[in-house]
Amino acid sequence: MAWILLTIAGLLEVVWATAMKSSNGFTVFWPSVVTVLTMLASFGLLSIAMKSLPLGTSYMIWVGIGAIGAFIAGIVLHGEALNPMRLTAAVLILIGMGLMKLSA
Repeated sequence: MAWILLTIAGLLEVVWATAMKSSNGFTVFWPSVVTVLTMLASFGLLSIAMKSLPLGTSYMIWVGIGAIGAFIAGIVLHGEALNPMRLTAAVLILIGMGLMKLSA
């Protein structure tokens, strides 16, 4: 159950990071509201998952899901560049997440 909660927390991190970009520095109301609410939910689920998962593992997986998701959202929603160096960096994050999960 902790891994499911951690995955949901990571996905919510993608939502709040994307909404934060859309909030334009918290000057647009609804994206700002979505940012704060999903941030609270993400942190809450992360803290519950950390009750039974190691700190380093849970935090690294949470950040990794958020980083990869925000990377994809930036490309799809905001027209950010996709080039070999950025793609390699994303793949390395995925490899690190896989290794961390295997070690847990």
